[in-house]
Amino acid sequence: MRFSLVDRILEHEPGRSITTIKNLSAAEEYLADHFPGFPVMPGVLMLESLVQTGAWFMRFEEGFRYSTILLKQTRAVRFNNFVTPGNTLEVTATFQKKSESEYTFKAEGRTRSIGGDDSTGTTVSAKLTLEQINLADRNADLAAVDEKNIQEAKQLWSRIGGTQLS
Repeated sequence: MRFSLVDRILEHEPGRSITTIKNLSAAEEYLADHFPGFPVMPGVLMLESLVQTGAWFMRFEEGFRYSTILLKQTRAVRFNNFVTPGNTLEVTATFQKKSESEYTFKAEGRTRSIGGDDSTGTTVSAKLTLEQINLADRNADLAAVDEKNIQEAKQLWSRIGGTQLS
């Protein structure tokens, strides 16, 4: 995961939900272009924050057995507000159902001022279906890539405040 939109895991209820935050600072490079004079987090990055939050839930639930988590489907995506520099996007992904390799979540992000509890209400929401795979299942030559990605995910999980791994 080269572009992390999860700065911290605030709460994790195994089997139920996960809550994360993304602090938006004025130093984010994309803000220079989106939009000049009125910097806001692009909607696609807000959606990606929801996806990454759900992915962390899946990694933990599956014991970090899969190297890659892909967005398979979004439904009912709504953008209701802006996230501007100096604010935090607090994301909650609530587990809905699981099939063989897919998880479905109801996810929402709320904007809060950094260090504050004041919320502007739901900023973004969606129903997400994420799929987990190992690259080696499709190409055996990629087994080393799977292992590297899994190890990096475990290390990042610990740094962003995930619960202790066994």
